[in-house]
Amino acid sequence: MNWKQIAGSWVVVPQRPIGIIHFLGGAFVATAPHVTYRLLLEYLAERGFAVVATPFVNTLDHSAIAEEVLLNFERVLVRLEDREPAFKGYLPIYGLGHSMGCKLHLLIGCSEGVKRAGNILISFNNYAAKDAIPLVEQLNTAVNVEFTPSPTETYNLVNEDYGVRRNLLVKFDNDTLDQSSDLTRLLQNRFKDMVTIQTFSGNHLTPLGQDFKWQAGQEFNPLDALGQWFKQEVYRDLNQLKRSLVLWLNPLSPL
Repeated sequence: MNWKQIAGSWVVVPQRPIGIIHFLGGAFVATAPHVTYRLLLEYLAERGFAVVATPFVNTLDHSAIAEEVLLNFERVLVRLEDREPAFKGYLPIYGLGHSMGCKLHLLIGCSEGVKRAGNILISFNNYAAKDAIPLVEQLNTAVNVEFTPSPTETYNLVNEDYGVRRNLLVKFDNDTLDQSSDLTRLLQNRFKDMVTIQTFSGNHLTPLGQDFKWQAGQEFNPLDALGQWFKQEVYRDLNQLKRSLVLWLNPLSPL
């Protein structure tokens, strides 16, 4: 796939895009999303979705990060509309976030004038700074170290201002960091049948599945069989995730 850097984001555009996905990754792997999430994002591009992966550097001010990545995304859209004829008409825009990227998409969805056909929120969590950042608890207790918005403020904002009606929440059965259930209840109270939660096998790092290369010898041997089996096991959870996302985005898509 031919990734291009446009207006601070990494972009891949299929020949005939049927939609646009704005991707935001997890806090510690968000600086190079086109690399750390390559298999997932390129699969979506192969199924017809233009992918805009916006990197960011994590700070305590999540509101400021959300504003910055939204601005960068909108700059990309302007560039694409100028360069690509397919973007001059209507294409649905979906937000896709993993871990902290989910919170950023929630904050973006609370912004006035933002229109999304839907959001996919994978492994959402909304921890306080003392639970999310090592050593915070060891700082001077007189100093209040917290994210902006705080966990409580985030839920209040979503309850009052979040405007994206169609949502898919994804959690994994071996993910001890996930808080998708709390968010699901909040969103279902607002949008009822428009909110879906799915649980898959895997863990918090499943969306970051990397390419595992096994070079078979000239003659197939037991080690080659072991290598192929290991590759299948590594990809199994990620492949299940990829297929499910595409079906939600486009139920008529061939898998």
